[in-house]
Amino acid sequence: MRSFFVLFHETPRTLTEMSPTQMQEVIARYRTWFDRVHAAGHIGVRAKLKDDGGKHLNRERAAIVASDGPFVEAKDVISGVFVLNAASHEAAQALLADCPHFDFGWMEVREIDFIKQ
Repeated sequence: MRSFFVLFHETPRTLTEMSPTQMQEVIARYRTWFDRVHAAGHIGVRAKLKDDGGKHLNRERAAIVASDGPFVEAKDVISGVFVLNAASHEAAQALLADCPHFDFGWMEVREIDFIKQ
């Protein structure tokens, strides 16, 4: 079994414009999908990223400079991450095919190359 890092990308305004009822319906759809894929043994770590409090880090000369971000006016943010276990990249894509996130954004899927010590 191989492991893939899945990043959920979305436009920040997409979910912030929903009513509380609509948001609860979206959360229920994600939970149903995750629970089904997890029960089949394909989900490793999963996490939703907080909407605020992120920092962008850059090196300027010898110092690390932190700035606020992401911003609502950004065109694309990473809203969540998880590890998906699948036999191949094609199998990972098949598992993600009915994920509700496609209604709100797009996903990036990268195979994890674990570092051996």
